[in-house]
Amino acid sequence: MPAILRSQPPPSPRIAVTHIVRFIALAALLAMPLAAQTGTPLTLPQAVSMALDKNPLHKAAMADTRISAADIREARSPLMPKIMFTESALRGNDPVFVFGTRLRQQSFTAADFALNKLNTPTPIGNFSSRFSGQWSLFDGLQSWFGVSRAKYMQQAAEQQLDRTDQELVYQAVQAYYGVLLAQKQLQVAEDAVQTAESIEQQSRARVESGMAVDSDWLSAQVVTSRRKQELIQMRNGLALARAQLALALGMPADTAYEPQEALAERQFPAATAAELELRALEKRPDLKRVESERSAQAKSVSMAKGALAPRLNVFGSWETDSPSPGWNGGNNWIAGAELQFDLFDGDSKRAHIDREKAVQERAAAMRDAYRDEIRLQVRKAYYEYDAARQQVEVARGTIAQADESLRINQNRYEGGLNTVSDLLRVEEAAHRAKADYWQAVYRVQTSYAGVELATGTLSPNSPAVTQ
Repeated sequence: MPAILRSQPPPSPRIAVTHIVRFIALAALLAMPLAAQTGTPLTLPQAVSMALDKNPLHKAAMADTRISAADIREARSPLMPKIMFTESALRGNDPVFVFGTRLRQQSFTAADFALNKLNTPTPIGNFSSRFSGQWSLFDGLQSWFGVSRAKYMQQAAEQQLDRTDQELVYQAVQAYYGVLLAQKQLQVAEDAVQTAESIEQQSRARVESGMAVDSDWLSAQVVTSRRKQELIQMRNGLALARAQLALALGMPADTAYEPQEALAERQFPAATAAELELRALEKRPDLKRVESERSAQAKSVSMAKGALAPRLNVFGSWETDSPSPGWNGGNNWIAGAELQFDLFDGDSKRAHIDREKAVQERAAAMRDAYRDEIRLQVRKAYYEYDAARQQVEVARGTIAQADESLRINQNRYEGGLNTVSDLLRVEEAAHRAKADYWQAVYRVQTSYAGVELATGTLSPNSPAVTQ
């Protein structure tokens, strides 16, 4: 009772200093540059479309497909004849050169048989124009196998492009919902600051009325300070999420976008883990790429075996020789065929065949290992989605319970039936329940996109994007 009758004491120096500190902290918080809250309106399908159009990884994968198309044209070149043109100008007094040049120019006379002209001829010039060509008629089918190998590698590049696009869609979905989650986290942090300040005011009033000790107020101030620090972190987290979204879309990091959807619970088509595994083994573009690379390696083995066969080439040329520029001298032509067969090469070709076979065996083993890895990826994505879905159901009810518990404990603290430590513990539980709920909702969205990525079905028209 004496505590009720006493007059209200003037604020202590410690309380005055506390007010000053709180004022400075609040001023610093308000003075911080806020992340841009507005930007270009953007829906999730629009974000996915931009990522597939602007992201550098998509452009790099497109370049790989053009490289593989050029490799096919290059592989076909040995099947075609090669034609060359040569223009040369020579001058000298080498006896053999002079003698042969006069014959080619068809200007040789009987006087050129004189010994002094044969031994010490006068210098002569020659302008030669020559068309030549060669064609490999048979090379053990190495060229044909090379074309087939290049086609398989082109298929691998196209399948890798599909997989890259799926990964870009996943990145866009993850970044888009990352902004939505950051917005909810910011909202939760703002609500937590208001709740903490309300508890702090209650504690102050009870301290000033003599119904509580100073430590209650100090404890409430500590919680308020921590909530404000979390608010600062959430604001910066939102700014970072916006930058990540812009980069995922292939735009500069400071480009501002404002998602048009809100983070909310959504329902997605259900499937069992076994069904998802079968779908992945059928649809995954990167698994098809591995199979195409294995088929290409089989063609490399055939090319190595073809090197043991004989080679048949034909060749020919037509040449004109003139003492001055212009085709005003003699001309000649030559044609022939050549059969080559390596009798001994140090066993290098046999060693090359063994190497290519070993690479083929490794490719087949890696394909099988990759299939097992895909099964594991599907299982992991499925369990992550299933856990997130169940966590949402649990967290949804926890929020209402935590809020009601907080309200009751505030009333009990106001009536002196509870301690500030109990109230702050309930406040922490209510704050964590809201944060956990939105985290679970975010994981449902992104983990389902992860399921579609693991099964190779993620696309701009997937439920993860359109629902």
